[in-house]
Amino acid sequence: MNPFSTLGIRHDIVNAITELGFETPTPIQEQAIPVLLSGSNDLVGLAQTGTGKTAAFGLPLLELLDFEENYPQALILCPTRELCLQITNDLKTYSKNMSNVNVVAVYGGANISDQLRQIKRGVQIVVATPGRMLDIINRKAIDFSQVGFVVLDEADEMLNMGFQEDIDSILSTTPTDKKTWLFSATMPSEVRRIAKKYMTDPFELTMGTKNTGNVNISHEYYVVRARDKYAAFKRIVDFNPEIFGIVFCRTKIETQEIAEALIKDGYNADSLHGDLSQQQRDKVMKRYRERNLQLLIATDVAARGIDVNDVTHVINYSLPDELENYTHRSGRTARAGKMGISIAIINQKELGKIRQIERGIGKQFTKSEIPNGFDVCEKQLFALVHKVHNVEVNEEQIEQYIPRIMDEFKDLEKEEIIKRFASLEFNRFLEYYKNAPDLNASSQDDRSSDRGDRSFKSSTSEGYTRLFMNLGSVDDFTRGDMLGFICNNTKISGKSVGKIDLKGVFTFFEVENSVVEQVQQAFKTVDYQGRDVRIELAGEREGGGSGRESGSRGGFSRERSGGGSGHRGRSTGGNREGSSREGSSREGSGFRDFSGKRREDRGNSSSPSGGPRREGGTGERRRRN
Repeated sequence: MNPFSTLGIRHDIVNAITELGFETPTPIQEQAIPVLLSGSNDLVGLAQTGTGKTAAFGLPLLELLDFEENYPQALILCPTRELCLQITNDLKTYSKNMSNVNVVAVYGGANISDQLRQIKRGVQIVVATPGRMLDIINRKAIDFSQVGFVVLDEADEMLNMGFQEDIDSILSTTPTDKKTWLFSATMPSEVRRIAKKYMTDPFELTMGTKNTGNVNISHEYYVVRARDKYAAFKRIVDFNPEIFGIVFCRTKIETQEIAEALIKDGYNADSLHGDLSQQQRDKVMKRYRERNLQLLIATDVAARGIDVNDVTHVINYSLPDELENYTHRSGRTARAGKMGISIAIINQKELGKIRQIERGIGKQFTKSEIPNGFDVCEKQLFALVHKVHNVEVNEEQIEQYIPRIMDEFKDLEKEEIIKRFASLEFNRFLEYYKNAPDLNASSQDDRSSDRGDRSFKSSTSEGYTRLFMNLGSVDDFTRGDMLGFICNNTKISGKSVGKIDLKGVFTFFEVENSVVEQVQQAFKTVDYQGRDVRIELAGEREGGGSGRESGSRGGFSRERSGGGSGHRGRSTGGNREGSSREGSSREGSGFRDFSGKRREDRGNSSSPSGGPRREGGTGERRRRN
């Protein structure tokens, strides 16, 4: 018998979750489900991300609600669009053997008319982000007067994102006798206050110690000079050939710079931040879930609610401002009982911050050394060997080519064939890491070097020409897409493309001086969705200014960079989640240490400094485009 049946879950639901591989309840599920099935308790559940909280509250809801009635009986509030969709899809999957179960996802960035139509048709469970939910309530398009259950999922993050007032307004429309279930990875005082305000004698459930990290996560840190941070980061990635990771940065600009540099250096990477449209975010996440991306570069806000299986590494390119954010970051890996690694790349001055995190999560970090070039080459070589050993051979399809293959190799001995196949990958990394320097920082390193090396400048890079193109982010381009679009249509290498400055309706990009004419000629015959693509020298568009994109000469309005000031005003689309909050002062150049004090951290936001690139830097991107 499936252990979920012994917890009180009925067979049609158990059968559905068994197909998903749910065989043994996680600790939070084992303890929460019997309590919640009684339907008579408020509950505060403290558990790390990835421990199965959705099923812990979702399965009892499916047992307790009356699905013969088509009115809202349960409301689930969560901080981000991604988490909203994840919870909705999970509930639909759990209930696939049940009839008349209607779950509606309500979130900013999507068409509100579609969401209103779904609500009007009848719904028992509403999963929502606070901003869009309040918008719909203000339109008087939903009635929560008969809601019996409210779930606050990731409560700490909703409060961190400034949704306290919205939550108050939403809950004021619900009955006083409802049951409230609050789940959180951490329990700061703000969450404790909301529990006290909305709950009566709640049942408290704590998995582990408050604010501690998942026991299945190992924590490592590397100490490097700020100017070497990007090179060290790439070497860590190369030393882990099977990495499938999330890289956290402090600002949107930093995510864009690093993702762009990685793409040009041949890595399957892209960025996720609050300036992307919902369609762009969905596109990036689809590629990441399908593992067409190896590295997702993200800010804290944008990554909330990402529930992707088998994330092997979380890399803190920049340490977060708050201890709780580190806990949430590291919780993206080691989900569902699996093992994971959380890495921090720091400079000498940040050692104290590592010690604060250790005290906060109750786990010790391991100090690791940046691998040398020989170690990376060796690791990559044997990764290739293991790939060959484990590859699945399609006998039926390849059989027709075997005679020709054997004929090609007839003059080579077995040992020679093996050497040559291994060398295909080994030679690339051998050349890449030839004379690779030691990137580990010692305590004697000049502290002044930790001020960072900002290699991304607003002015045109030496040896490059800045060009204008009449396509931009409104055409659903990301920087990675634009890089592929340029390379595919001009037949130039990604190495020949410099900085890409993607705006709303236009783009400025740099190319090496030697290929300017080739690029201009190639685009004369290119159209995009029926529109001619125009390429001009950027100076003709910038009007000889000081490097700012004026745009007014070409009929374009100037766009602000940085993406918002944290203003609480609600946009027409209700798309506040993951956007305006991200541009707030929390992501400034200083940081708030874990004791709550604010101080300077001048060496924590160095930009990628280039270095040797992989061969065939955009090959994967070109094939997909």
